[in-house]
Amino acid sequence: MIRNVVTLTLNDLAIAFKNKTLLLILFIPLFVFYSLKLADQDNTDVQTIKIGLLQNEAYSPRMIKSIQSADRLFTISWLSNREEAKQWLKDKMIDGVLAPSGSEPQRLELMVLTKASFQTLTIVERVSALQNALERKDKSWISNILPLQANGIQQQTLPTWILMLSLLIGLIILPTQVAEEKEKKLLLGLLQTPINEIEWLLAKLLTGVILIGTAVGFLHLLGKYDFDSVNIVSYVAFLVVGGFCFSSFGIFLGFLCRTQASARTIGVLIYLPLLLPAALSDFSLRLSKVAPLLPSYHFYGPIKSILVEGGHLSAFPQEWIFLFSIGLGMSFLSYLLMKKRWLM
Repeated sequence: MIRNVVTLTLNDLAIAFKNKTLLLILFIPLFVFYSLKLADQDNTDVQTIKIGLLQNEAYSPRMIKSIQSADRLFTISWLSNREEAKQWLKDKMIDGVLAPSGSEPQRLELMVLTKASFQTLTIVERVSALQNALERKDKSWISNILPLQANGIQQQTLPTWILMLSLLIGLIILPTQVAEEKEKKLLLGLLQTPINEIEWLLAKLLTGVILIGTAVGFLHLLGKYDFDSVNIVSYVAFLVVGGFCFSSFGIFLGFLCRTQASARTIGVLIYLPLLLPAALSDFSLRLSKVAPLLPSYHFYGPIKSILVEGGHLSAFPQEWIFLFSIGLGMSFLSYLLMKKRWLM
């Protein structure tokens, strides 16, 4: 009995090794570890934060002198009024604005784009450190944090969930489906009928876009999100081009794999590197430099801007063209593999 159990166990481990399941088990903890290590800002003290100050406002001389003297920590920009400051924040030309508090003139109000961001946390920490070096009092110089984006936590996290669903369908579900049709010789049988490669490819792309749209629509239906300030046309345009891009990527992955198990494993291996850097880019300066190299970031950024900041499609032509180009290129590669009957 023990001999049979050991034999079956070794057989299962061999199958897991052949299907790259063991690679997946080792890769996920390793990737998460290094992603969190990148997100952990050990050397944030050498990064300069861009701060806006308002002209013709009565600041405490000691506060201003202390902030201006910390030129390695802050880059100061003088702005004419609060409206200009808000515009600079929306355009991401500055990270925050320090203005005198209306109720307590000797303290400051911090205006930021969002509260939950790496920049906001860094500003508060550095101002607190300056205060501790200059004087030791119970009350912090910053009395209040005023975010321009006052959306609830559901609205703030919605772009992340949309990215997660889009990548899940495009990189895991579709590759597995394509590999299954190859493994069971269904695709080879279809291509013996009047159906040609382009028709099959268009049908798969349309399936991916519909599945992503259905998943996102169901998410909206359950969450009852407020879309009064959202440009629906821009939103749908990016959902379609993002669905096209990730579906094309997934179909190409499916053609590279011989079995469903390997397609699922490879999909997860690519899913995490595309998801985490884009989703954590707001909280890590290092990841914000790596994320723009990934197509997922060019989908996540505009979607977030449209849903949270009231952005428009016209502000992101390069991102839209980039996603469409990636999708077109992956579709062409898939077509070439189909013509060669790759692993069929």
